[in-house]
Amino acid sequence: MPWRSDRHPYTVWVSEIMLQQTRVDQVEPYYRRFMDWFPDIRALARAPLSKVLKAWEGLGYYSRARHLHQSAQKIVNEYDGIFPDRYADLITLPGIGRSTAGAILSLAFDRPYPVLDGNIKRVLIRYYHIRRPVGEAATVNELWRKAEGLLPSRKPGRFNEALMELGALVCLPRNPACGHCPLGEACLAFLGGDPEKLPIKTPRRKIPHYQVTAAVIRKGKKILITRRPEKGLLGGLWEFPGGKQKPGESLEECLRREIEEELGIEISVGEPFMQVKHAYSHFKITLHPFFCRHLKGRIQKIGVMDYRWVNSSELSEYAFPRADRRVIAYLTKG
Repeated sequence: MPWRSDRHPYTVWVSEIMLQQTRVDQVEPYYRRFMDWFPDIRALARAPLSKVLKAWEGLGYYSRARHLHQSAQKIVNEYDGIFPDRYADLITLPGIGRSTAGAILSLAFDRPYPVLDGNIKRVLIRYYHIRRPVGEAATVNELWRKAEGLLPSRKPGRFNEALMELGALVCLPRNPACGHCPLGEACLAFLGGDPEKLPIKTPRRKIPHYQVTAAVIRKGKKILITRRPEKGLLGGLWEFPGGKQKPGESLEECLRREIEEELGIEISVGEPFMQVKHAYSHFKITLHPFFCRHLKGRIQKIGVMDYRWVNSSELSEYAFPRADRRVIAYLTKG
C-alpha cells in the first residue's frame, strides 16, 4: 500500500479519509492520482474544489473530498500549513472524528491514541465476545474503553496498524481465518465456537427507491450541464439537470417541473433513451435521462451553483456522479 511508505501526517490523513467505507483495493489508484495532483497540503488548499472532486470522481461519499479541501485550507490559514499534532486541534477539522484523529496521531506522530475503525471493532467484539449490536452507543463506548486499555505506550501506531491488519486479513466478516490468528487461544468468540455470528448488527430499515429524471438539453453540438450546490448529497458535482419524481407525476411532468424550478426555463421532453440503476448508502434510484429541447426562458441559477454548455468531448473534464457517468458513456460511445 503506497501510503505505508510515507508516514507524513498529510499522507496518513488522506489515506485514512479515503479508506472510510471503502475497500483498500479500490482506494489505491485513487490515492496515487490524488497525490500526483495534490502532493502536499498547500497544493490541496489552493486547488479549486472542482479539481478536487474530479480527482475523487468514482470513489463515492463526496463529502469526504469536500472536507479534505476545507481542512487543508484551514490548516494553511490557521496553522501556517503545518499539520496540527494535538487532538483538540485535529478534532475541529471538517471530516475528522475521534478514530481518524487517533489514526493520524498514532501513525504519524507515534502518540498513544486508540483507533476504532470497522476492522478493529470486529476484532474487539469477537475477542471480548460482546453480544450487543455494534451500532449501539453503549457498545461503541465499551469498545473505546477496551481500545484505550489495550494501547501500549511504545509504538502505539504499530499496534493500531496491527489491529487494523488483523481485521482486514484474518478476522474477516465471513470465513474468518481463526486458525491463523495470533489471538485465537484467548479469543472468546473463537473459544465459544461462534466468531462469525459477531458482530451483531442492528436490523436495517427497508431502503427506499426513487425514480429520478435527467434532461440532456442540446444547443447545436453543445449539451447543458449544471453544478449541484456544495452542501448536501453529491455537493459540488456536475450533472444533467433534473430531479426526483413526485407521487402522481409522470416522468415527463417531473422533468419539466424540475427544470423550471432549477433553471427557470421551459423545455420539451422527448423520449427516454436509457435507464440507470444506482444504489447509495441509504437509498436506491433509477435514473431516466431524456433528450430535451429548450423552448423559452433565459437560464437562471435558481437551484444550481453554475451551468455550462459543453461539447460531449468536454464532459470528461468535469466531475460527475457515477449514474451520470453512465449517461456520458452512452452519449460519447462510438
